[in-house]
Amino acid sequence: MTEPSTDTRSTAKWMFVLAWACLFGLLVIIFGDLLEQQVNPNQAPVSLRSGEQVEIRLEQNRQGHYVVSGTINEQPVVFLVDTGATSVAVPAHLADELGLQRGRSGLASTANGTVRIYQTEIAKLGIGAITLYNVDANINPGMQSDHILLGMSALKQLEFTQRGKTLILRTL
Repeated sequence: MTEPSTDTRSTAKWMFVLAWACLFGLLVIIFGDLLEQQVNPNQAPVSLRSGEQVEIRLEQNRQGHYVVSGTINEQPVVFLVDTGATSVAVPAHLADELGLQRGRSGLASTANGTVRIYQTEIAKLGIGAITLYNVDANINPGMQSDHILLGMSALKQLEFTQRGKTLILRTL
């Protein structure tokens, strides 16, 4: 029996490393999707229609928050429902991508202290089959997250009810 050549052993070693790298990449994709589902269990919100009224039921995430995928000006975004926020708050690093113009500046008191914000208006905001138009918002340079706070300037246009770990959003 002959010994395998150095080239054969080197090739086998690289094939083994490549196989492990592929397996690791696959695990990252699978577990990344599982983690995202835990953060945002409402990635594809289901809309129920009853006549002209539309209803969406949101599940709480593991931290007890309501996070939901939606759109601003037809661009995909992720909202964090925040009934304590006066208006929709958009991180400044997302504002340009979403086609939002910075308007008059002002100061706002937030959980992180006082920050300078810029008024703006969202032409079209969507969650499932619910669409809101001309929603007052602000651009907040202090926000580092990619989540947009869905505040009362949007929520006041809806009826919302919490039952257990479900938040029901319904058009008026």
